[in-house]
Amino acid sequence: MRTLVIGGARSGKSQHAEALALATGKRVIYIATAEAGDQEMQERIAHHRARRDSRWVTLEQPTALGALITQHASDDVVFLVDCLTVWLSNLLFSEAMAFPEVGHIDPPAIFHAERQALLDTLRDTTADVIMVANEIGQGVVPTGAITRWFVDEAGRLNQAIAATCDRAVLVVAGLPLSLKG
Repeated sequence: MRTLVIGGARSGKSQHAEALALATGKRVIYIATAEAGDQEMQERIAHHRARRDSRWVTLEQPTALGALITQHASDDVVFLVDCLTVWLSNLLFSEAMAFPEVGHIDPPAIFHAERQALLDTLRDTTADVIMVANEIGQGVVPTGAITRWFVDEAGRLNQAIAATCDRAVLVVAGLPLSLKG
């Protein structure tokens, strides 16, 4: 079973995904994609860590999600990936590249390779995977080229992931709404 849990910032999507993982009765492997680059991010990570079940295995992986899932996959495991939007940002900024304020954006090669590796893994794995992502495309169109590119790519990634999933859930104000499955 592959599940996408999507919603806005602080919508309750991570808590909902965690409840889904617990409900499977399987061994939970929590894949954290965030890196603590500053104090504010350290606090966000600490908040998520404090909420996790102590029996869960936590693996931190900022870029190679497909390979990590393949490496640890088994029928008695459920992966909880939090979050795909942070992962997308990690891929985009994985190299010290300067991006133009206007014009075409050429992402680093890792972006295309890791995105495809994750989609291939989701197609092939027999393990359950629950993925959390932000829905960021419902607001104002950003002015900068890199921000517009990111919003567009997040939307494309969410669509591609949802297409591979058996179930998709939108969480708004802590309330889940089933979109698929």
